[in-house]
Formats: sequence, structure tokens, C-alpha cells
Amino acid sequence: MTKPQLPDIAGAANSDAVSRSDDNLRLPLWAQLKVWLMTQIASGELPPHTQLPSEADLCRRFGVSRTVVREALKQLVMEQRIYKMQGKGSFVSEPRTDQDFVGSTMSFTSDLQRSGHIVTRQLLNQCLRQPTDEETRLLQLTDDEAEVVEIDRVLFVDGEPRTRVTAVLRASAVPGLAATPMGNRSLYQTLQQRYGIVLKKAERWVSAANSDADTASLLNIEPGSAILNIQSVSTDQNGRRIELYFAQHRTDKSRLHFFIK
Repeated sequence: MTKPQLPDIAGAANSDAVSRSDDNLRLPLWAQLKVWLMTQIASGELPPHTQLPSEADLCRRFGVSRTVVREALKQLVMEQRIYKMQGKGSFVSEPRTDQDFVGSTMSFTSDLQRSGHIVTRQLLNQCLRQPTDEETRLLQLTDDEAEVVEIDRVLFVDGEPRTRVTAVLRASAVPGLAATPMGNRSLYQTLQQRYGIVLKKAERWVSAANSDADTASLLNIEPGSAILNIQSVSTDQNGRRIELYFAQHRTDKSRLHFFIK
């Protein structure tokens, strides 16, 4: 790791702010250190999972106090640029993709594929069954609609498990879907091409949780790791509620992107 070169930082160790030559703004010392570390990470000088110098080493290199170093590192942790391991120090986080999974009615796999990622699916379960009371309510099933189609899969991005999605569909709208091989097939493309269904609107709920042992095993994360639980109800072009899904999304590989109009 090369010696940091920040404007006047060594000579301003006892000052709250220093002058930046490029835009004449005055940045606090911790912000200068943060910018330098971010530059090193972005350039590849500090690749993912590289251990950062210790707080004492950074203090010596920059001629600043431990308070300045700790504030810079705290901000980088909050922005998930680095992570800390108890008793070991600070490490560079792995870059995370922005994933339009929640903020769009379009399948998130399409967004990822258009960005050059490879998306595959592992089928866990596919069946025709009776709906639960909650499924009946959320899909607004009528009294004579006694069945739903369940498709439970794990979605992989570039070979890594990313999300477990259990889709529950109104069986009357998708006859024969329970017997259609859906292992690695796009559900939304199948709905459009086979049934003429285009999902136009979705209502979604997101909550934070810790993964249980089963989910952790499927997503290749440690039990208790942070995940997002996502529930969605999608409506077709005729105003019918067609799809209800429950997703468990790992948070260490991507951020979910919301676009609000």
C-alpha cells in the first residue's frame, strides 16, 4: 500500500478542516482520509477482503489522531465499503450490484441479464395445492377457486445463490402451469408467451430478518446472517391479482434499487 497523499493533511493534524486545491472546499480530516481510502478501493489498489492498515498505522501515515481515523472508518462501514471483524481489524467489502428487484414490476432477472450477469435457477418445489387463508386474501380468490400453483426456486447470479423466491399463482389463470417444467425458465416470460399475461402493477412489502439454518444453507451464508424478506402481489393488464411471491434475499452481494415516481 503506497503512502497516502492528501492535501496538507499532515500539517493540519490539529485543525478541524483543510483546504482542497481542486474545488476550494474545506473538508474535515476524517473526510479526506475517507476519500483517499475510497479511491484506493475503487482503483483496485485495495481489492475485496484486503485488510486495511491498523488504526495506529493510519494515524502515523497521516499524522492525525485516532479520533479522525475512527470516524473515517465508521463512515466507510456505514456505507458498506468496508467491514470489521472482531479482534482482526477492517477489511474491504466485496462490491455489490444494484438490483432492481423491488422497485420495478419487471422481473429482476431481466435487469441483471441486461447488465451482463448470468442468472440461473434451481427448482425446489413445483405443485398444485390448496391456498392458505392469507393467499386467498392477497390474491382475492373467489369461492370457486380452490387451487394455486406454487413454484419454489433459488435464483443464482453468476453462479452464486442470491434469492429464494416462492411464487404462488392463481391456478385458474394459468392452467397446466403446475406440470410445465420451470426449472430454469423465466416465469414472467412463460406467463406472457403461454397465457398472454403481462404483469402491470405490483405492491410489495420489505422487512429485515436473520436467516434460519435452512435459508442459510440454500443461500450459502452463515445462519443468522442478515436477509431481506420481500412479499409481493402482482396484477395483470386486466386488473386481476395473478402472482403472490415470498422472497428471501441475501444482502451481502447486492443492494435493492427503488425508483420512485
